[in-house]
Amino acid sequence: MVDGVTTLNPGDPGSVGGFDGSHVRFTFGLPCGADGQNRANGNDGAQGIQGPPGEVSNAQLASAMSGTSNNTNAVSTLGFSVSDPPTQSEMQQIVNKLDELILNGRR
Repeated sequence: MVDGVTTLNPGDPGSVGGFDGSHVRFTFGLPCGADGQNRANGNDGAQGIQGPPGEVSNAQLASAMSGTSNNTNAVSTLGFSVSDPPTQSEMQQIVNKLDELILNGRR
């Protein structure tokens, strides 16, 4: 999804933002061209044909998403049923698993 495009001053480096933590969202900063003071006098040329729209490859998308939700892939499930009411041991296992999930989710 493209969230916005900003025109930058001539000579400024272009920029792009891509991932907000949950979604791929692009914001582009594109520098405008120089004033054209050195252009030879004469008429502009004919307008060229419109090129094809740009696309993001699967490899580019995978690269942008790597390291996001994959951080938690190493966290295993609890693999047990909790009694009613939960025992102190069960509660401690849940707390430990929550801590593991939080630590693995950090970058």
